[in-house]
Amino acid sequence: MPIIVNLDVMMAKRKMSLNELSEKVQLTLSNLSILKTGKAKAVRFSTLESICKTLDCQPGDILEYAEDH
Repeated sequence: MPIIVNLDVMMAKRKMSLNELSEKVQLTLSNLSILKTGKAKAVRFSTLESICKTLDCQPGDILEYAEDH
C-alpha cells in the first residue's frame, strides 16, 4: 500500500505508549493498533486531529505517501 503510517515513530519520539495514546484520544486499543500497523482502510479527520493534538505533530508526521515500484 502506498500510504505508510508512522504512528509508532511519533509515539516513540513523544515517549507515549499505545495505552496512553488510546486513553487520550478516546480510541479503542484495537482500532489504534489497526491504524498503527497500517491495516486501516480509512481514518476519520476527527481521529487524525485528536492524534495530532495529543502527539503535538502534523498529519504529515504520521502519514506518508510512497509510490509502489
